[in-house]
Amino acid sequence: MIRSLTLLTAATLAVTSPALAQHQHDPEPAQQTEPATPPAHQHEQTQAAPAQSSAPAHGQSQPEQGVGHDSHGAAHEQHGMQHGPDHQPTQDQQDGAMGHGAHGAAGMASMSGALGPYGMSREASGTAWQPDASPAHGGLHGQYGDWMLMGHVLLNGAYSWQDGPRGDEKAFLAGMIMGSARRDFANGDVLNFRAMLSPDPFMGANGYPLLFAAGETADGVEPLVDRQHPHDLFMELSASYSHRLGPNSSVFFYGGLPGEPAFGPPAFMHRLAAMDSPEAPITHHWFDSTHITFGVVTAGVVVGDWKIEASQFRGREPDEDRYDIETGELDSTSARIAWNATENLSLQASWAEIESPEALEPDHDEERWSVSGIYTQRIGEQGWWSTTLAFANKERSDGVSLDAWLAEAAWHPNDRWTLFARGEAIETDELGAVHHGPIEDVQRVSLGAIRDFRINHQAVFGVGVLVQQHFASDALEPLYDGDPQGAMAFVRLRIG
Repeated sequence: MIRSLTLLTAATLAVTSPALAQHQHDPEPAQQTEPATPPAHQHEQTQAAPAQSSAPAHGQSQPEQGVGHDSHGAAHEQHGMQHGPDHQPTQDQQDGAMGHGAHGAAGMASMSGALGPYGMSREASGTAWQPDASPAHGGLHGQYGDWMLMGHVLLNGAYSWQDGPRGDEKAFLAGMIMGSARRDFANGDVLNFRAMLSPDPFMGANGYPLLFAAGETADGVEPLVDRQHPHDLFMELSASYSHRLGPNSSVFFYGGLPGEPAFGPPAFMHRLAAMDSPEAPITHHWFDSTHITFGVVTAGVVVGDWKIEASQFRGREPDEDRYDIETGELDSTSARIAWNATENLSLQASWAEIESPEALEPDHDEERWSVSGIYTQRIGEQGWWSTTLAFANKERSDGVSLDAWLAEAAWHPNDRWTLFARGEAIETDELGAVHHGPIEDVQRVSLGAIRDFRINHQAVFGVGVLVQQHFASDALEPLYDGDPQGAMAFVRLRIG
């Protein structure tokens, strides 16, 4: 355990040390701006609305009226871009099928969230929260009548090289295409629809090589081990409705097929400290494997900086057919309490009772617990750094209890560079010569960077690399030929 904690600490400090030095010169927080309400049925030409840092003061409620916007977590990747002055629409633009929000990104940043009267920068994946100081949502924004629309595309073309006798090499495409449509009502209620698609199925049923990863199946017969499974084509098709109770309180309802139940921190591809890395965490099946759940309903209440919510959902993870939409009984339950203690710090604790999550082990149920903290600090006009620390435990119905630790961080000093690091430690019985053999402790550390190049106002192209070091237990070292290494090279296209 000392070895595990040392690795986790080293990975975090590798990225956060320069950010701490920058932190000494942080500017004063931006003042909250009043959101303008776009005229109903105004149609203007669509354009990108990149984000500025104008998050509302921590704990400050949003106005009861005014059109807001919700975008999914990965849209935060529009880091530090500048936004030009708003323009007046021509008649032709007014007659267009889709329009740009009249108030631009600065107004977007001051709007309320889709689930309650707080800044929209607090919202991440599903119904999860992140710090209020997170960069405001970017993306392509448009206005169509009473509806605020958002679009975002992120594609990673990557090559994974994993060393040793259990390693492999493969080029693959991953990412997400997201869209949302939101309508605000005069009484402060919000109706929001979200959709997210993934190109992961095109990488093939057996995913890509990733040492120490385990979970799901490629053929319905053998489990995937030392490989990361592809995500389904449909990652989220959801709807939410929130009702304002007062100036700082609301109740909300969320449903998805698929969707994300109330468990864990935001899914890894939507955490600010993780979204620039093309690799999946090996802790994925402890913290956020439920982020694609085919059938979920959630109800919750928001009071100030607190949120309490519960979900009923289908426990079975997606099957090997990555193109379909599955159905089944909502047989599993989760609950989560979240607290944004300051504008920089978001905490959560959650519990889940999951029925038969693995298709190859239908008799095994799981009880999971997780706690996490996300700290995000803005640096200057364009920069930020973010750190996630998390712990989770899952106990199977056969009595096996397994822990997982995660520390990850990212430093974004300007709109060109992002450095990121992750350290993980898990207890697992899936990596040995016999599946569900003895429990072994393994760890992994990865370091990486990406350099972005702006193509135009809407698109950014990036080139990145990461290196990985794995630490096998004594019993597993003969299977992995010691402590294997790995690396990834990748290019990224981001639109919106």
